Amino acid sequence: MAQPIVFISRFNVPVGSRGVVESMFGQAVDHIESAKPRTTLFGAYLDETGAQLRIVHAFPDEAGISAHFEGSDERSRSAYELITPAGFELYGSVPRALIEQMRREAADAGVGLDLLLDPIGGFLRSQT
Repeated sequence: MAQPIVFISRFNVPVGSRGVVESMFGQAVDHIESAKPRTTLFGAYLDETGAQLRIVHAFPDEAGISAHFEGSDERSRSAYELITPAGFELYGSVPRALIEQMRREAADAGVGLDLLLDPIGGFLRSQT
């Protein structure tokens, strides 16, 4: 059985932008929920100051994360008009092409990319 794959993107949020960020993310949720059925988790979390944002994504397998990243350049450009990247994290058996894409994106943004690619166990429960 395939191990789940997790992708976490970290962002800095400008002071006073919480409402705009929430609105932007709400639109993203609507799009991802309808257009990316193999994305099993897509959640955003702010720290207590509202200055740091984490977006957590989970996928059942390599096909799921690959499908999610189709069209991601355009989605990222739109988001980067409001929030700035602070780093990225990939967990699990991620396709090589996607790792290279994320290395380029991290380098372009001047941020780090943490790779934890060797899963030792776990599961992703689906709601049925």
